[in-house]
Amino acid sequence: MDTASPETFVIDRTFADLGLKPALLEGLTKRGFRHPTRIQAALIPAALAGKDVLGQAKTGTGKTAAFGLPLLNLLDPSAAFSALVLVPTRELAIQVAKELQELGSFAKVQTVAVYGGQPITKQQPLLAKGPPIVVGTPGRVMDLEERGILPFRDFRFAILDEVDRMLDIGFRDDIRKILGKLKKTPQTIFVSATISPEIEKLARSYMKEPEKIVTFEKSLTVSQVKQSYFTVERWDKRRLLLHLLKKENPGLTVVFCRTKRAVDEVTLFLEKNKIDAHAMHGDMYQKKRDQVMGRLREGDLSVLVASDLAARGLDVDDITHVVNYDMPEDPEVYIHRIGRTARAGRKGVAWSFVTPDQGELLTNIEMLANVEIPCLGYDDFKPGPIPAEVAAMREHEAKRREDAQHARNRTAGPEVPVVESVDAAMFPDGIVPTALPTRRLGGRARTSRR
Repeated sequence: MDTASPETFVIDRTFADLGLKPALLEGLTKRGFRHPTRIQAALIPAALAGKDVLGQAKTGTGKTAAFGLPLLNLLDPSAAFSALVLVPTRELAIQVAKELQELGSFAKVQTVAVYGGQPITKQQPLLAKGPPIVVGTPGRVMDLEERGILPFRDFRFAILDEVDRMLDIGFRDDIRKILGKLKKTPQTIFVSATISPEIEKLARSYMKEPEKIVTFEKSLTVSQVKQSYFTVERWDKRRLLLHLLKKENPGLTVVFCRTKRAVDEVTLFLEKNKIDAHAMHGDMYQKKRDQVMGRLREGDLSVLVASDLAARGLDVDDITHVVNYDMPEDPEVYIHRIGRTARAGRKGVAWSFVTPDQGELLTNIEMLANVEIPCLGYDDFKPGPIPAEVAAMREHEAKRREDAQHARNRTAGPEVPVVESVDAAMFPDGIVPTALPTRRLGGRARTSRR
Protein backbone atom coordinates (compact mmCIF):
# COMPACT_ATOMS: atom_id res chain seq x y z
CA MET A 1 0.00 0.00 0.00
CA ASP A 2 1.42 3.36 -1.05
CA THR A 3 1.98 5.54 2.05
CA ALA A 4 3.59 8.30 -0.08
CA SER A 5 6.53 8.75 2.30
CA PRO A 6 9.21 10.89 0.57
CA GLU A 7 11.87 8.73 2.25
CA THR A 8 10.75 5.78 0.12
CA PHE A 9 8.53 7.01 -2.71
CA VAL A 10 9.03 9.55 -5.47
CA ILE A 11 5.96 11.55 -4.53
CA ASP A 12 6.17 13.97 -7.49
CA ARG A 13 5.73 11.07 -9.94
CA THR A 14 3.10 8.39 -10.46
CA PHE A 15 3.26 5.04 -12.23
CA ALA A 16 1.34 6.69 -15.06
CA ASP A 17 4.37 8.93 -15.65
CA LEU A 18 6.63 5.94 -16.28
CA GLY A 19 5.08 4.86 -19.57
CA LEU A 20 3.24 1.72 -18.44
CA LYS A 21 0.21 0.29 -20.23
CA PRO A 22 -3.29 1.17 -18.99
CA ALA A 23 -3.96 -2.45 -18.01
CA LEU A 24 -0.95 -2.45 -15.68
CA LEU A 25 -1.90 0.94 -14.25
CA GLU A 26 -5.38 -0.39 -13.54
CA GLY A 27 -3.91 -3.32 -11.63
CA LEU A 28 -1.62 -1.05 -9.62
CA THR A 29 -4.50 1.25 -8.76
CA LYS A 30 -6.62 -1.70 -7.62
CA ARG A 31 -3.82 -2.75 -5.29
CA GLY A 32 -3.50 0.77 -3.89
CA PHE A 33 -0.21 1.79 -5.53
CA ARG A 34 0.15 5.22 -7.11
CA HIS A 35 3.68 6.55 -6.50
CA PRO A 36 6.76 4.46 -7.41
CA THR A 37 9.61 3.81 -5.02
CA ARG A 38 12.96 5.28 -5.98
CA ILE A 39 14.29 2.06 -7.48
CA GLN A 40 11.07 1.62 -9.46
CA ALA A 41 11.13 5.19 -10.76
CA ALA A 42 14.73 4.77 -11.95
CA LEU A 43 14.73 1.18 -13.22
CA ILE A 44 11.38 0.96 -15.03
CA PRO A 45 12.09 3.68 -17.66
CA ALA A 46 15.57 2.27 -18.32
CA ALA A 47 14.19 -1.24 -18.83
CA LEU A 48 11.34 0.02 -21.02
CA ALA A 49 14.00 1.70 -23.18
CA GLY A 50 15.55 -1.72 -23.81
CA LYS A 51 18.67 -1.23 -21.71
CA ASP A 52 20.42 -3.89 -19.67
CA VAL A 53 20.17 -2.80 -16.03
CA LEU A 54 22.12 -3.58 -12.87
CA GLY A 55 19.94 -2.35 -10.01
CA GLN A 56 20.84 -2.07 -6.34
CA ALA A 57 18.40 -1.00 -3.61
CA LYS A 58 17.60 -1.93 -0.04
CA THR A 59 15.47 -4.91 0.80
CA GLY A 60 11.79 -4.03 0.97
CA THR A 61 11.83 -1.28 -1.66
CA GLY A 62 9.85 -3.08 -4.38
CA LYS A 63 12.58 -4.54 -6.60
CA THR A 64 10.29 -7.32 -7.88
CA ALA A 65 7.84 -4.78 -9.28
CA ALA A 66 10.79 -2.73 -10.56
CA PHE A 67 11.82 -5.49 -12.97
CA GLY A 68 8.39 -7.15 -13.25
CA LEU A 69 6.41 -4.16 -14.53
CA PRO A 70 8.70 -3.52 -17.55
CA LEU A 71 8.51 -7.24 -18.40
CA LEU A 72 4.74 -7.25 -18.26
CA ASN A 73 4.63 -4.05 -20.30
CA LEU A 74 6.94 -5.29 -23.06
CA LEU A 75 5.82 -8.91 -23.40
CA ASP A 76 3.23 -10.21 -25.84
CA PRO A 77 0.77 -12.20 -23.66
CA SER A 78 0.49 -14.80 -26.42
CA ALA A 79 4.26 -15.26 -26.88
CA ALA A 80 5.47 -18.38 -25.05
CA PHE A 81 8.69 -18.45 -23.02
CA SER A 82 9.65 -14.80 -23.42
CA ALA A 83 11.17 -14.07 -20.01
CA LEU A 84 13.23 -16.21 -17.63
CA VAL A 85 13.55 -15.07 -14.00
CA LEU A 86 16.17 -16.92 -11.93
CA VAL A 87 16.03 -16.91 -8.12
CA PRO A 88 18.08 -18.73 -5.46
CA THR A 89 15.38 -20.55 -3.44
CA ARG A 90 12.12 -22.45 -3.96
CA GLU A 91 10.19 -20.17 -1.66
CA LEU A 92 11.40 -17.07 -3.50
CA ALA A 93 10.41 -18.64 -6.83
CA ILE A 94 6.87 -19.10 -5.51
CA GLN A 95 6.75 -15.58 -4.09
CA VAL A 96 8.09 -13.82 -7.21
CA ALA A 97 5.80 -15.81 -9.52
CA LYS A 98 2.81 -14.95 -7.34
CA GLU A 99 3.63 -11.25 -7.36
CA LEU A 100 4.20 -11.18 -11.12
CA GLN A 101 0.95 -13.07 -11.66
CA GLU A 102 -0.93 -10.51 -9.56
CA LEU A 103 0.75 -7.54 -11.28
CA GLY A 104 -0.01 -9.05 -14.68
CA SER A 105 -3.58 -10.14 -13.96
CA PHE A 106 -5.10 -7.16 -15.80
CA ALA A 107 -2.57 -7.46 -18.65
CA LYS A 108 -3.40 -11.18 -18.90
CA VAL A 109 0.25 -12.29 -18.79
CA GLN A 110 0.74 -15.74 -17.29
CA THR A 111 3.62 -16.70 -14.98
CA VAL A 112 4.73 -20.19 -13.91
CA ALA A 113 7.13 -21.13 -11.10
CA VAL A 114 9.44 -24.14 -11.44
CA TYR A 115 11.64 -25.38 -8.62
CA GLY A 116 13.14 -28.52 -7.11
CA GLY A 117 11.29 -30.56 -4.53
CA GLN A 118 8.07 -30.57 -6.54
CA PRO A 119 7.49 -33.38 -9.08
CA ILE A 120 8.27 -32.42 -12.66
CA THR A 121 4.99 -34.06 -13.64
CA LYS A 122 3.18 -31.20 -11.89
CA GLN A 123 5.19 -28.52 -13.65
CA GLN A 124 5.24 -30.05 -17.12
CA PRO A 125 1.51 -29.46 -17.90
CA LEU A 126 1.86 -25.80 -16.86
CA LEU A 127 4.85 -25.34 -19.15
CA ALA A 128 3.04 -27.10 -21.98
CA LYS A 129 0.68 -24.10 -22.11
CA GLY A 130 3.62 -21.86 -23.07
CA PRO A 131 3.57 -19.19 -20.35
CA PRO A 132 5.33 -15.93 -21.29
CA ILE A 133 7.20 -15.76 -17.94
CA VAL A 134 9.00 -18.60 -16.15
CA VAL A 135 10.38 -18.08 -12.65
CA GLY A 136 12.71 -20.82 -11.44
CA THR A 137 15.66 -22.04 -9.44
CA PRO A 138 18.79 -22.79 -11.51
CA GLY A 139 18.89 -26.54 -10.86
CA ARG A 140 15.29 -27.18 -11.92
CA VAL A 141 15.56 -24.84 -14.92
CA MET A 142 18.57 -26.78 -16.25
CA ASP A 143 16.83 -30.09 -15.61
CA LEU A 144 13.73 -29.03 -17.53
CA GLU A 145 15.79 -27.72 -20.43
CA GLU A 146 17.79 -30.95 -20.68
CA ARG A 147 14.54 -32.95 -20.77
CA GLY A 148 13.25 -30.79 -23.62
CA ILE A 149 10.37 -29.44 -21.48
CA LEU A 150 11.62 -25.85 -21.20
CA PRO A 151 12.91 -24.49 -24.54
CA PHE A 152 15.49 -21.74 -24.38
CA ARG A 153 15.24 -20.56 -28.00
CA ASP A 154 12.72 -17.73 -27.55
CA PHE A 155 13.69 -16.03 -24.28
CA ARG A 156 14.02 -12.29 -24.88
CA PHE A 157 14.60 -11.33 -21.24
CA ALA A 158 16.82 -12.82 -18.52
CA ILE A 159 16.35 -11.60 -14.95
CA LEU A 160 18.54 -12.47 -11.96
CA ASP A 161 16.92 -11.67 -8.62
CA GLU A 162 19.20 -11.58 -5.55
CA VAL A 163 22.16 -11.41 -7.92
CA ASP A 164 24.61 -11.35 -5.00
CA ARG A 165 23.56 -14.92 -4.17
CA MET A 166 22.98 -16.02 -7.76
CA LEU A 167 26.56 -15.26 -8.77
CA ASP A 168 28.30 -16.58 -5.66
CA ILE A 169 30.31 -19.79 -5.82
CA GLY A 170 27.31 -22.04 -5.26
CA PHE A 171 25.29 -20.90 -8.30
CA ARG A 172 27.95 -19.41 -10.56
CA ASP A 173 28.45 -22.42 -12.85
CA ASP A 174 24.70 -23.00 -13.20
CA ILE A 175 24.08 -19.38 -14.19
CA ARG A 176 26.93 -19.47 -16.71
CA LYS A 177 25.49 -22.60 -18.32
CA ILE A 178 21.93 -21.26 -18.45
CA LEU A 179 22.80 -17.85 -19.87
CA GLY A 180 25.22 -19.49 -22.30
CA LYS A 181 22.43 -21.71 -23.70
CA LEU A 182 19.98 -18.90 -24.43
CA LYS A 183 19.69 -18.75 -28.24
CA LYS A 184 19.03 -15.04 -28.48
CA THR A 185 20.95 -12.25 -26.81
CA PRO A 186 18.43 -11.33 -24.13
CA GLN A 187 17.85 -8.04 -22.41
CA THR A 188 19.19 -8.60 -18.89
CA ILE A 189 18.09 -7.09 -15.60
CA PHE A 190 20.05 -8.04 -12.48
CA VAL A 191 18.88 -6.74 -9.08
CA SER A 192 20.04 -7.13 -5.50
CA ALA A 193 20.25 -5.36 -2.16
CA THR A 194 24.04 -5.70 -2.09
CA ILE A 195 26.50 -5.98 -4.98
CA SER A 196 30.20 -6.39 -4.23
CA PRO A 197 32.83 -5.21 -6.76
CA GLU A 198 33.60 -8.86 -7.61
CA ILE A 199 29.94 -9.71 -8.24
CA GLU A 200 29.46 -6.53 -10.27
CA LYS A 201 32.43 -7.39 -12.49
CA LEU A 202 31.04 -10.89 -13.04
CA ALA A 203 27.51 -9.60 -13.68
CA ARG A 204 28.73 -7.15 -16.31
CA SER A 205 30.37 -10.01 -18.22
CA TYR A 206 26.86 -11.30 -18.97
CA MET A 207 25.44 -7.90 -19.90
CA LYS A 208 25.73 -5.39 -22.74
CA GLU A 209 26.69 -1.89 -21.58
CA PRO A 210 24.41 -2.09 -18.53
CA GLU A 211 23.10 0.98 -16.78
CA LYS A 212 23.89 0.77 -13.08
CA ILE A 213 21.21 2.16 -10.79
CA VAL A 214 21.81 2.53 -7.06
CA THR A 215 19.18 4.08 -4.80
CA PHE A 216 19.22 4.80 -1.09
CA GLU A 217 15.55 5.05 -0.18
CA LYS A 218 14.29 3.95 3.21
CA SER A 219 12.99 0.39 3.17
CA LEU A 220 9.22 -0.02 3.22
CA THR A 221 9.84 -2.88 5.62
CA VAL A 222 11.66 -0.72 8.15
CA SER A 223 9.11 2.08 8.05
CA GLN A 224 6.13 -0.23 8.61
CA VAL A 225 7.52 -2.55 11.31
CA LYS A 226 7.71 -1.71 15.01
CA GLN A 227 11.05 -3.18 16.08
CA SER A 228 12.35 -3.95 19.57
CA TYR A 229 14.78 -6.34 21.24
CA PHE A 230 15.15 -8.27 24.49
CA THR A 231 18.48 -8.94 26.18
CA VAL A 232 18.46 -12.62 27.15
CA GLU A 233 20.90 -15.42 27.90
CA ARG A 234 20.84 -18.16 25.27
CA TRP A 235 19.53 -20.79 27.71
CA ASP A 236 16.55 -18.56 28.58
CA LYS A 237 15.40 -17.90 24.99
CA ARG A 238 12.81 -20.69 24.85
CA ARG A 239 11.27 -19.59 28.16
CA LEU A 240 11.18 -15.96 27.01
CA LEU A 241 9.54 -16.96 23.72
CA LEU A 242 6.85 -18.89 25.56
CA HIS A 243 6.35 -15.95 27.95
CA LEU A 244 5.94 -13.54 25.00
CA LEU A 245 3.48 -15.74 23.15
CA LYS A 246 1.30 -16.23 26.23
CA LYS A 247 1.51 -12.68 27.55
CA GLU A 248 1.16 -10.75 24.29
CA ASN A 249 -1.09 -13.27 22.49
CA PRO A 250 0.14 -12.14 19.05
CA GLY A 251 -1.61 -13.04 15.82
CA LEU A 252 0.10 -15.03 13.10
CA THR A 253 3.73 -15.28 14.24
CA VAL A 254 6.91 -16.43 12.47
CA VAL A 255 9.87 -17.41 14.65
CA PHE A 256 13.23 -17.49 12.85
CA CYS A 257 16.02 -19.80 14.04
CA ARG A 258 19.53 -20.09 12.62
CA THR A 259 19.70 -23.89 12.33
CA LYS A 260 17.34 -26.71 11.38
CA ARG A 261 18.02 -28.38 14.72
CA ALA A 262 16.96 -25.25 16.59
CA VAL A 263 13.77 -25.09 14.51
CA ASP A 264 12.84 -28.63 15.54
CA GLU A 265 13.76 -28.11 19.21
CA VAL A 266 11.83 -24.84 19.55
CA THR A 267 8.79 -26.30 17.78
CA LEU A 268 8.76 -29.33 20.07
CA PHE A 269 9.11 -27.11 23.17
CA LEU A 270 6.18 -24.93 22.13
CA GLU A 271 4.01 -27.94 21.30
CA LYS A 272 4.68 -29.41 24.76
CA ASN A 273 3.51 -26.11 26.24
CA LYS A 274 0.20 -26.14 24.33
CA ILE A 275 1.23 -23.68 21.58
CA ASP A 276 0.04 -24.49 18.04
CA ALA A 277 3.50 -24.42 16.42
CA HIS A 278 4.70 -25.87 13.12
CA ALA A 279 8.23 -26.22 11.73
CA MET A 280 9.59 -25.43 8.26
CA HIS A 281 13.16 -25.93 7.07
CA GLY A 282 15.19 -27.35 4.19
CA ASP A 283 15.29 -30.95 5.38
CA MET A 284 11.51 -31.28 5.16
CA TYR A 285 9.92 -32.82 2.08
CA GLN A 286 8.51 -30.24 -0.30
CA LYS A 287 5.03 -31.73 0.12
CA LYS A 288 5.18 -31.14 3.88
CA ARG A 289 6.50 -27.60 3.39
CA ASP A 290 3.67 -26.88 0.95
CA GLN A 291 1.15 -28.18 3.47
CA VAL A 292 2.53 -25.92 6.20
CA MET A 293 2.55 -22.95 3.81
CA GLY A 294 -1.05 -23.71 2.84
CA ARG A 295 -2.18 -23.69 6.47
CA LEU A 296 -0.21 -20.50 7.08
CA ARG A 297 -1.87 -18.69 4.16
CA GLU A 298 -5.29 -19.85 5.33
CA GLY A 299 -4.62 -18.57 8.84
CA ASP A 300 -4.96 -22.11 10.15
CA LEU A 301 -1.94 -22.02 12.47
CA SER A 302 -0.67 -19.52 15.00
CA VAL A 303 3.13 -19.97 15.11
CA LEU A 304 5.53 -20.97 12.33
CA VAL A 305 9.11 -21.78 13.39
CA ALA A 306 11.37 -21.49 10.36
CA SER A 307 14.95 -21.43 9.18
CA ASP A 308 16.16 -18.64 6.90
CA LEU A 309 15.10 -20.43 3.72
CA ALA A 310 11.64 -18.95 4.44
CA ALA A 311 12.95 -15.41 4.92
CA ARG A 312 13.31 -14.84 1.17
CA GLY A 313 10.08 -16.44 0.05
CA LEU A 314 7.42 -16.27 2.75
CA ASP A 315 4.73 -14.00 1.34
CA VAL A 316 1.63 -14.04 3.55
CA ASP A 317 -0.32 -10.85 4.14
CA ASP A 318 -1.67 -11.74 7.59
CA ILE A 319 1.61 -12.29 9.48
CA THR A 320 1.50 -9.85 12.42
CA HIS A 321 4.71 -10.68 14.33
CA VAL A 322 8.24 -11.84 13.53
CA VAL A 323 10.56 -13.15 16.25
CA ASN A 324 14.31 -13.28 15.64
CA TYR A 325 14.91 -16.15 18.06
CA ASP A 326 18.50 -16.38 16.76
CA MET A 327 20.03 -13.15 15.50
CA PRO A 328 21.40 -13.49 11.95
CA GLU A 329 25.06 -12.74 11.26
CA ASP A 330 24.11 -10.84 8.09
CA PRO A 331 22.07 -7.65 8.70
CA GLU A 332 20.42 -8.08 5.27
CA VAL A 333 18.94 -11.37 6.48
CA TYR A 334 17.38 -9.48 9.39
CA ILE A 335 15.66 -7.11 6.95
CA HIS A 336 14.40 -10.06 4.90
CA ARG A 337 13.04 -11.68 8.04
CA ILE A 338 11.12 -8.73 9.41
CA GLY A 339 9.82 -8.06 5.91
CA ARG A 340 7.57 -11.11 6.31
CA THR A 341 5.25 -8.89 8.36
CA ALA A 342 3.82 -5.47 7.46
CA ARG A 343 2.59 -6.75 4.10
CA ALA A 344 -0.05 -5.06 1.94
CA GLY A 345 0.19 -1.78 3.84
CA ARG A 346 -0.38 -3.27 7.28
CA LYS A 347 1.74 -2.55 10.33
CA GLY A 348 3.89 -5.28 11.87
CA VAL A 349 5.92 -6.10 14.96
CA ALA A 350 9.44 -7.57 15.15
CA TRP A 351 11.00 -8.87 18.37
CA SER A 352 14.67 -9.88 18.54
CA PHE A 353 16.44 -11.97 21.19
CA VAL A 354 19.93 -10.55 21.71
CA THR A 355 22.44 -12.38 23.91
CA PRO A 356 25.01 -10.34 25.90
CA ASP A 357 27.76 -11.03 23.36
CA GLN A 358 25.72 -9.88 20.32
CA GLY A 359 25.85 -6.12 20.79
CA GLU A 360 27.90 -5.66 17.61
CA LEU A 361 25.35 -7.62 15.57
CA LEU A 362 22.58 -5.37 16.83
CA THR A 363 24.60 -2.24 16.03
CA ASN A 364 25.25 -3.44 12.46
CA ILE A 365 21.53 -4.04 11.95
CA GLU A 366 20.65 -0.58 13.29
CA MET A 367 23.18 1.00 10.94
CA LEU A 368 21.74 -0.83 7.92
CA ALA A 369 18.12 -0.07 8.85
CA ASN A 370 19.01 3.48 9.94
CA VAL A 371 16.92 3.13 13.10
CA GLU A 372 17.58 2.84 16.82
CA ILE A 373 15.90 -0.34 18.05
CA PRO A 374 14.61 0.04 21.62
CA CYS A 375 15.17 -2.55 24.36
CA LEU A 376 12.15 -4.09 26.07
CA GLY A 377 11.85 -6.18 29.21
CA TYR A 378 9.25 -7.80 31.43
CA ASP A 379 9.39 -7.48 35.20
CA ASP A 380 7.38 -10.68 35.56
CA PHE A 381 9.85 -12.73 33.50
CA LYS A 382 12.30 -14.47 35.81
CA PRO A 383 15.49 -15.81 34.22
CA GLY A 384 16.17 -19.47 34.87
CA PRO A 385 19.19 -20.86 36.73
CA ILE A 386 22.56 -20.88 35.00
CA PRO A 387 23.09 -24.37 33.49
CA ALA A 388 25.67 -26.48 35.29
CA GLU A 389 27.94 -26.71 32.24
CA VAL A 390 27.88 -22.92 31.81
CA ALA A 391 28.64 -22.35 35.51
CA ALA A 392 31.52 -24.85 35.31
CA MET A 393 32.90 -23.17 32.18
CA ARG A 394 32.73 -19.73 33.82
CA GLU A 395 34.45 -21.03 36.95
CA HIS A 396 37.16 -22.59 34.81
CA GLU A 397 37.64 -19.32 32.91
CA ALA A 398 37.85 -17.32 36.16
CA LYS A 399 40.47 -19.76 37.51
CA ARG A 400 42.43 -19.50 34.28
CA ARG A 401 42.48 -15.69 34.49
CA GLU A 402 43.54 -15.86 38.16
CA ASP A 403 46.41 -18.25 37.36
CA ALA A 404 47.51 -16.01 34.48
CA GLN A 405 47.58 -12.99 36.80
CA HIS A 406 49.65 -14.87 39.36
CA ALA A 407 52.10 -15.84 36.62
CA ARG A 408 52.42 -12.22 35.51
CA ASN A 409 53.02 -11.13 39.12
CA ARG A 410 55.84 -13.71 39.53
CA THR A 411 57.66 -12.46 36.44
CA ALA A 412 57.33 -8.79 37.44
CA GLY A 413 60.10 -9.10 40.04
CA PRO A 414 60.13 -8.36 43.77
CA GLU A 415 58.27 -5.37 45.09
CA VAL A 416 60.19 -2.40 46.49
CA PRO A 417 59.86 -2.42 50.28
CA VAL A 418 57.54 0.17 51.67
CA VAL A 419 59.55 3.00 53.23
CA GLU A 420 58.03 4.45 56.36
CA SER A 421 59.88 7.73 56.12
CA VAL A 422 61.33 9.25 53.01
CA ASP A 423 64.17 11.70 52.70
CA ALA A 424 62.74 14.35 50.40
CA ALA A 425 66.25 15.16 49.18
CA MET A 426 66.47 11.66 47.67
CA PHE A 427 63.39 12.24 45.50
CA PRO A 428 63.36 15.84 44.27
CA ASP A 429 60.19 15.36 42.24
CA GLY A 430 58.31 13.96 45.25
CA ILE A 431 57.41 10.67 43.52
CA VAL A 432 58.35 7.62 45.55
CA PRO A 433 58.53 4.32 43.56
CA THR A 434 56.52 1.39 44.92
CA ALA A 435 57.77 -1.30 42.53
CA LEU A 436 60.65 -2.01 40.19
CA PRO A 437 60.34 -0.72 36.61
CA THR A 438 58.10 -2.93 34.47
CA ARG A 439 60.84 -3.12 31.90
CA ARG A 440 64.53 -3.45 32.67
CA LEU A 441 67.65 -3.49 30.49
CA GLY A 442 68.74 -6.97 29.55
CA GLY A 443 71.45 -8.54 27.46
CA ARG A 444 75.03 -7.38 27.23
CA ALA A 445 76.33 -3.97 26.29
CA ARG A 446 78.68 -3.72 23.37
CA THR A 447 82.34 -3.11 24.24
CA SER A 448 85.61 -3.11 22.37
CA ARG A 449 86.71 -6.23 24.20
CA ARG A 450 86.89 -9.48 22.20
